[in-house]
Amino acid sequence: MIPIEQIMRFLPHRFPFLLVDRVIEIVPHKSIVAIKNVTCNEQFFQGHFPEWKIMPGVLILEAMAQAGAVLLFGSIPDPETKFVVLSKVDKARFKRMVVPGDQLRMKVEWTREKARICQMKGQALVGDELAAEAEIYASILDIADLRPPLT
Repeated sequence: MIPIEQIMRFLPHRFPFLLVDRVIEIVPHKSIVAIKNVTCNEQFFQGHFPEWKIMPGVLILEAMAQAGAVLLFGSIPDPETKFVVLSKVDKARFKRMVVPGDQLRMKVEWTREKARICQMKGQALVGDELAAEAEIYASILDIADLRPPLT
């Protein structure tokens, strides 16, 4: 299990955009299972939709991508010198609405790596029900090659 403090060392995201609360299983270079607890206090519910609170599909994809990034960081040498960015999403399908009170379980498998691009297959589940699935591509960049962040 990886607690939130370690997840925050891997991911640059912070509230309200950090969408992984806990990692319950990780097999480096293979797979990860992570959790996002969806609460009624999420900021996106103020506008999507006030009458019928539904987690936006794009944020479900982002949660899967963040889980995939934790898998990559937990699998590569010198992760503190790397930066992982989402580069492509393919074959996204949404099967079930995600609403307050749901626990979103992201299962992500590392399927292929070529140069600095990693392909992963992700699923987001609520209980045993598939909420969404997609192929996710991420690029692993060297921090030294990036321009300094804006302050």
